[in-house]
Amino acid sequence: MTSRTHYAHGEPCWADLQTRDVGAAKDFYGALFGWTFQDLPTPDGRRYAQAFLGRDLVAVIAPQNPRQEAAGTSGQWNIYFAATDAEEIGEDAVHAGGKLEFGPEQVADTGVLAFVAPPGGGTTGIWQPGTHRGSHRFNEHGAFAWAELLTPRPQAAVAFFQELFGHDVTEYPQDDGGSYSTLIVNGNEVAGIVPAEDGDEAGWQVYFGVSDVTKAVDTVIAAGATVLVEPEDQPEEGCLATIMDPQGGVLGLIQVLPSWGNAERPGSSKTAGPPCV
Repeated sequence: MTSRTHYAHGEPCWADLQTRDVGAAKDFYGALFGWTFQDLPTPDGRRYAQAFLGRDLVAVIAPQNPRQEAAGTSGQWNIYFAATDAEEIGEDAVHAGGKLEFGPEQVADTGVLAFVAPPGGGTTGIWQPGTHRGSHRFNEHGAFAWAELLTPRPQAAVAFFQELFGHDVTEYPQDDGGSYSTLIVNGNEVAGIVPAEDGDEAGWQVYFGVSDVTKAVDTVIAAGATVLVEPEDQPEEGCLATIMDPQGGVLGLIQVLPSWGNAERPGSSKTAGPPCV
């Protein structure tokens, strides 16, 4: 088990799902990850669900806001970067050529929330922790493990995050002449930035760990999911797949090992996951 009680400035710390039907999403992700849930009220009288591995909080499944519901928006996984000062990050986002899309807003005593977007798009959550620090588990079955930003302006996005958080960067040349960039905090690769192909919409893909990607894909097919990318081996990451849940939420699955530590992320040059079986 890999427990987390702290995330550094600029490190992805949390992921949550906004969806049309919280109850149906609980059934789906509970079957996939073995999560248990605690239901709590939203300020407008609806319900959201905290997801747990054992006693450890690892995600939230929340109802869509009225604007999303009216537009018929599909479910969406969001990623959040830890920040020491969300207000400062919001101001810096504009100066760095991006946008401040929401906030900063105090969320009771749990923390301060904002959403920003780099040049080229890709809504990114900013979280200044209060009582809520982020996911209590990391890089294991049923817990957040990695995130990649797909963008038509990868170098502008890299510069944006460097200006906001001071990330170091590693560039991995690709066969098509482009490069895969990783953002680095304290020597550890924490997220990837991927060039978008023509027609692709900018946005983050969130990955959760599973002990067996092939079995997980079989499970979600039986639960009504669509497989967007079949299980496949990648040189640096190991076994990956991409699914779309029955309400349209897109999520990456990555095979993880119980022995991995906090500094060993899928997608990192420090380790590669086990191959597909």
